[in-house]
Amino acid sequence: MFRNLVRFPFVNALCLSKAWPRSQGSRFALKYSTATADRKRFYQDVSISQGEGGLYEINLDRRKLKTPGGKLFTVPNEVLAIAVATEWDAQRDVLKFYTMHMTTLCNTALDNPTQRNKDQMINAALKFLETDTVCYRVDEPVALVELQKHEWDPVLEWIEKRYNVTIGSSSSILGPEIPEATKDTFRQHLKSYNFWSLTGLEYVITQLKSVVLSLGMIDRHLSVQEAVLLSRLEEEYQIRHWGNVEWAHDYDTYELRARTAAGALFVHLSSESSSVKCKLLQD
Repeated sequence: MFRNLVRFPFVNALCLSKAWPRSQGSRFALKYSTATADRKRFYQDVSISQGEGGLYEINLDRRKLKTPGGKLFTVPNEVLAIAVATEWDAQRDVLKFYTMHMTTLCNTALDNPTQRNKDQMINAALKFLETDTVCYRVDEPVALVELQKHEWDPVLEWIEKRYNVTIGSSSSILGPEIPEATKDTFRQHLKSYNFWSLTGLEYVITQLKSVVLSLGMIDRHLSVQEAVLLSRLEEEYQIRHWGNVEWAHDYDTYELRARTAAGALFVHLSSESSSVKCKLLQD
């Protein structure tokens, strides 16, 4: 049985990036996207329906959406199905697949093109902890040193207290030495994520180049805007001092926000916690 697409403002906000050109920074999204080229819209209506096993499907007119690998496109809950359907419904005359981040993440979780299990995904995520953006500090100029300390130290202090770990920071090219106990703590925490949520978290970490900022945002200590700004702190400092290429900076920032917001939303919507989904709908 077909259901009419229900629109939610928090989902529609993620589709705003369709007005901006593709960023070279979205390498992860391009690695396994729905398509590599634009295509004319070939459907009129978008709807969702519940299929076998309680899974939800996306219907373009009366054709069921499939993954790039040829699998039936199914998601574990209705809210995530609405998010994906909204992306397809928001497309105009030409389908801009590179703006459809939720669809891309679902495709990645369904097809698992790299054929990894949860442990492998967790290990890949923790690799970023060793090169975390907020852990690498500069020696000069003094103004940037102070800026990093003022903006990054509070986030480091929060996550160390939140997870009872030691991370630290360093201006050495080798970065800080992360204790094994810290890695074990985060490894146990990430094991509580299901495969879909891990797919979204890894995507966010890749965008921000930071486990610290990603968990800060997922745990709602940081907003998307704050996390993105902190991930670009040095670049923003340089822009304030030397200027930037007209409009290019805005493109990059806007797209990074869109991708990061989509990844964070995907983590929450693919979570097994129904209370999180209800809270998101209320927000």
